[in-house]
Amino acid sequence: MISTAGIIIIGDEILSGRTKDTNINWIASELNNVGIRLIEARIIADDMDTIIKTIQTFSKNFTYVFSCGGIGPTHDDITTEAVAKAFNQKLEKNSEAMRRLKVHYEGTNIEFNEARQKMAIIPTNSTLIDNPVSAAPGYKIENLFVFAGVPKIMQGMFHTILNELTGGKKLLSKTVSSNIGEGLIAKNLEKIENDFVGVKIGSYPYFKPGNFGTSIVLRSENTTQLNKASEAVLSAVIKLGGKGKIFEEGQVDERNL
Repeated sequence: MISTAGIIIIGDEILSGRTKDTNINWIASELNNVGIRLIEARIIADDMDTIIKTIQTFSKNFTYVFSCGGIGPTHDDITTEAVAKAFNQKLEKNSEAMRRLKVHYEGTNIEFNEARQKMAIIPTNSTLIDNPVSAAPGYKIENLFVFAGVPKIMQGMFHTILNELTGGKKLLSKTVSSNIGEGLIAKNLEKIENDFVGVKIGSYPYFKPGNFGTSIVLRSENTTQLNKASEAVLSAVIKLGGKGKIFEEGQVDERNL
């Protein structure tokens, strides 16, 4: 079976444009490396009902769910309360989380006040996720991993739970870069995708001064199918009077055409 995943980004600051999200891209790449398919990513507001409903939907639909944001010490950090309600759990001040935070703040000029102690409150039946960056832990409940929203902190947390994830084969990709329009080759791509089971094809137009074309991305777990489908796409480009070139993942450069 293929493991699937959903990502929930929580925060008004993302939706308003004040903060740029980079977590979706980073998590997606990490999941692909271990063969887990990201099916959906959603950015939502700091709204209790919205968070609850989204968590419940994602938890039901995907093998793993990752949420980012809303577990800090401020009044608008309501993710943990929403998570507890989503799973019908109570909130408790976790003793191990309190210990870690006390150690973190000892010897600093920062008071470990009630607001900061809020970061030690998690739903019952949760397990802590280590935070190697700033001590305040995330937590896991059922199939939901709750991370901080700050990218470096989230990344540190993610790496501590990586061994808990069960994936499959990595999804490989190749790109056929061509100098013909997307509409011209669309029917050919549909046929090729139907002919090669397990290969997914996406086409993405590119534009630059005096030139345009289409980058055609093929993805599959099966190396043989991927190679054959890529050759079929390149052949279709040439038959349509265009030029093309096959690139390995991460090597695309249309200027080489």
